[in-house]
Amino acid sequence: MQQFFEALSDFVNDHWIKFLTGLGLMAIGWFFGKRRARSEWQKREFYQRLNISLNIVQEGQPLRIRTILEKNCSEVFLNSLAVDAICAAARNTTEKNPILPLPEHDYWYYLNSVLNEIAEHFSVGEIRRDLGLPVQCGTYLVCLTSECTGEVRTRKIRAMVIRKEVLLKLPAERPPLELPNHATRWETLKLLAAEYQKQPHQFREVEICA
Repeated sequence: MQQFFEALSDFVNDHWIKFLTGLGLMAIGWFFGKRRARSEWQKREFYQRLNISLNIVQEGQPLRIRTILEKNCSEVFLNSLAVDAICAAARNTTEKNPILPLPEHDYWYYLNSVLNEIAEHFSVGEIRRDLGLPVQCGTYLVCLTSECTGEVRTRKIRAMVIRKEVLLKLPAERPPLELPNHATRWETLKLLAAEYQKQPHQFREVEICA
C-alpha cells in the first residue's frame, strides 16, 4: 500500500501542472460559454438553431406558418466548419435580403442536409406510397433564410418550405395575417418568389407525401 501511495505521489508531482492547466481551460470554457448564452438570450439570437417551417398561402385564408421541426445546426450539417459557415452567413443577412449569403458552389450541400431532415420527417408517406396506400404528394421549395426586420422575435436560421406552385403564383395583395409579425414573413415570401427566378441555386425542390 505504501508503494501505491508513493507512486501516486510521484505521479501527481510530475503531472500537477497538466491537471491545473486542464482545470483552468475548463473554467475558461465554462465562463465564455455562459457569457455567450447570456448574450444570445438578451439579444434573442439563436444562430445555432435551425427551424424548418411550412408557409401556407391559400385563397381566403390567413397566412399560416407552421414549424415542421427544429434542431441544433450540428445535428443537421454534421460538420463543425459547415455549422460555423452557416451561422456566420445568418449573421450577415440584411433587412432587405434575409436569404443566407452562402457561396453558390456550397449551397447544394447545405440544402441537401435540410432536404434529408425533411425526407426523414415525412418518410411514412413514402412507405405508404410504396405499399399502394392512399397518399397525397406535392412539390415544395426550400430556401435558407434568417429574417432580421420588422417584429421578428428571435433570430434563427430558418429553412422556409412552401409549395412551388404557390410561391410562383403569390397573390398581388397580402392575405390576412394570423399574427401582426407575420407581415415580415409575407415580405420574405415575395422576395423568395423573385429570387427563385434569378438565383435558383438558393432553392431545392422536394416532393413530400403524406
